[in-house]
Amino acid sequence: MRVLLVGSGGREHALAVTLGRSPMLDALFIAPGNPGTAALGTNVAIAVDDVPALVEFALRERIGLVVPGPEAPLVAGLADACAVAGIACAGPTAQAARLEGSKSFTKTICDAAGIPTARWERFEDADEAHAFVRRRGAPIVIKADGLAAGKGVVVAQTLAEAEAAIDMMMRDGGLGVAGASVVIEECLDGDEVSLFAFCDGETALLIGAAQDHKRIGEGDTGPNTGGMGAVSPPAYFDRATQETALDLLVRPMLREMVRLGTPFRGVIFAGLMLTVHGPELIEYNVRFGDPEAQALLPRLRTDLLPVLVALCDGRLAEADLRFADEASVAVVLAGRGYPGRPATGGAIAGIERAERLPGVQVFQAATRRGPAGALYGDGGRVLTVVATAPDLAAARDAAYAGVAAIDWPDGIWRRDIGLRALARADAAQAGD
Repeated sequence: MRVLLVGSGGREHALAVTLGRSPMLDALFIAPGNPGTAALGTNVAIAVDDVPALVEFALRERIGLVVPGPEAPLVAGLADACAVAGIACAGPTAQAARLEGSKSFTKTICDAAGIPTARWERFEDADEAHAFVRRRGAPIVIKADGLAAGKGVVVAQTLAEAEAAIDMMMRDGGLGVAGASVVIEECLDGDEVSLFAFCDGETALLIGAAQDHKRIGEGDTGPNTGGMGAVSPPAYFDRATQETALDLLVRPMLREMVRLGTPFRGVIFAGLMLTVHGPELIEYNVRFGDPEAQALLPRLRTDLLPVLVALCDGRLAEADLRFADEASVAVVLAGRGYPGRPATGGAIAGIERAERLPGVQVFQAATRRGPAGALYGDGGRVLTVVATAPDLAAARDAAYAGVAAIDWPDGIWRRDIGLRALARADAAQAGD
């Protein structure tokens, strides 16, 4: 099968590695890809949201399956355009992708399907939003209603922070059209985890769970980022509990989407909070997370490609999807200055040295090759160093050994990825 993978980040590099192991794969193209994916297939200079060009390329190259990585092409209608062209696409239609593209749409689905989630209100007027938060007080969550590249959520601990977030989104246009309207909701308390499943409209097939580390600084301090690391699985969220959460938060959504005439097919990423009342939905995303994908996919022990084909054909109930009973830790290396203006142009060495360590893989994102073939940092999140091992402590040690093997003076990273999960696992073991 000839496959077109859409995207250029660490998530897409991990997907390319995973797809490349399939005996079904005849050729892999990545649009636009990065230097890491170039070693696994053919990079194609097409932007992720240039839907007409992607479909034209897929037709010309006789692509049998399109695999979207990020959300932007899905919201732009890539799956719809592929359907018109007769090309299988392992992602949702633009209508179904509103689960990520509109926070208020997700909330209405939750309300209709009886899915536990935070109480919420939507606002198009900044004055009304200010009045609401003054009545409710803090902590409170302000969300841009539209897509904001992972930067549209502010968990305001004070009233001043909440009002500043409203002004940034609605009055100052800090997030463009994404912040023209906002969803304001109560602040849930508990442990946040990410749950993933493949869906074919009727069936949800559990992939697994991970826990992201969003903030730039150790101890979850500083501004939010796209994600500075992840562990899989969360130490206190086993497969049985994940299936229970799927029954509560995902399968009712699928039924409601079918009822609305917009069945969801693709990867669903349910961000949820494990509260004292049980799991409650924070948000849906309609693709793999980044860096969660980098933590999850190295644990996969079955062939991913036939699962994606079964998803497109409505045969997920027949699919074989198995993961190794081991832990993984992913550590993101970003350019100094991220999440503001990151340093770029610094040379990177030692990736091969890191990957010689047992269980370690390095996935590239914002990198570029120089004229002589040297690798350079070229953006915010640049590398993800991932290690798998029989237990979380060993995986964490191996991941940081991999980080230490890389020579990149411009790189910054958190040094506490996995520590909280490790502490929870140790506490649970001590209580047994």
